[in-house]
Amino acid sequence: MTRQIEIVEVGPRDGLQNDPVLMPTDVKIEFVQRLIDAGVKRMEAASFVHPKLVPAMADSAEVMQQVPRVDGVKYIGLALNEKGMRRALDSRCDEVNYVMVASPGFGLKNQNATPQQTADLFDQIAVLAHDDGVPVSVTVSVAFGDPFDGEVDPKILGELAGRARAAGAVEFALGDTIGVADPWSVRRALDIVKAQSGDMRIRMHFHNTRNTAMANIYAAIEAGVDVIDASVGGIGGCPFAPAATGNVATEDVVYMLDRAGIETGLDLDKLIETAKWLETDGLKHPVESALSRAGGFPKT
Repeated sequence: MTRQIEIVEVGPRDGLQNDPVLMPTDVKIEFVQRLIDAGVKRMEAASFVHPKLVPAMADSAEVMQQVPRVDGVKYIGLALNEKGMRRALDSRCDEVNYVMVASPGFGLKNQNATPQQTADLFDQIAVLAHDDGVPVSVTVSVAFGDPFDGEVDPKILGELAGRARAAGAVEFALGDTIGVADPWSVRRALDIVKAQSGDMRIRMHFHNTRNTAMANIYAAIEAGVDVIDASVGGIGGCPFAPAATGNVATEDVVYMLDRAGIETGLDLDKLIETAKWLETDGLKHPVESALSRAGGFPKT
C-alpha cells in the first residue's frame, strides 16, 4: 500500500505573519484559491491574535468570511487565548489550533505565559471548541530550542502532550520555531511524545533557519509521523523569535516525497507556479524555495 503524508499548508497564516509586505485581503483570497487549485485540503488561513502584535493578521475575520467554502477543504484558525478561541469559532474556522509553549523565555514574551500556564489555559478553553463540535489541535512552539533560554528539555514535550490529550486535542504538533532541530533530536522528542499521545495524531512544523528542515522531515516520517506543516515558497517566520526564518517550502517537501513514491495529493507544478506568483504578484519579493528556482525533476 502506498504511503500517504498529509501536508498542512501554513502559508496564508504562518507564512504571511512576519513578512514585511502586508498582503491585502483580496490577494490573500487569491493565494488561498491557488493553494486549493494545487490540491491543498487543509490549511492555516487565519490567526486571531491582537492586531497590534501581528498586523499582517488583522483581517483574519474578513479572510474567513471570503475564503472559498469547498467540499473537503478545511481552514484552521490560530488562537492563543480565550478571546482568540471565541473569534476563531465565530469566524467559522473548521479547526482551531491552540499554541502551548515549551519554554518560559519565549512563552513569556510571546504569550505572557509559562509552559504550564499555556496548558492550564487550554484545559479551560478547549471546551469552547468541543461545545461547538469543532476539532481543536495543539502546536507547541520552541519545541526544540528557545531563542532566550536555549536548549529545551524534551521531557516537557511529553508532559504537554499528555495535557493536550487529556483536554481533548485531536492532534499535537511539535514546532521548531527557530529552526534548531536536527534529525536525532527529532527522534528523541518523538519517542517521548508518542508515549503520552494516545490516539492523538502527531504533526511536525519545521523552520529551515539552519537548513535542517528536510532532514528533520525525513527523520519524522521514518519515525511514523504522517502530518507535516509546510509553506509555499518557504515564506514565514515569527515576530517574537529573533532571526527565525521561513517554514520549509511546500514544493520542496512534495518533490522529496514524490521521489520516494509517497502520495500527498498535491500538484507540484501548481505549487511551483504559486511560489513564483508570490515573487511576482503576491509579495513581490524573492522567496526561499529551491523548486521555484530549479523546477522539478527534468523532463525528457
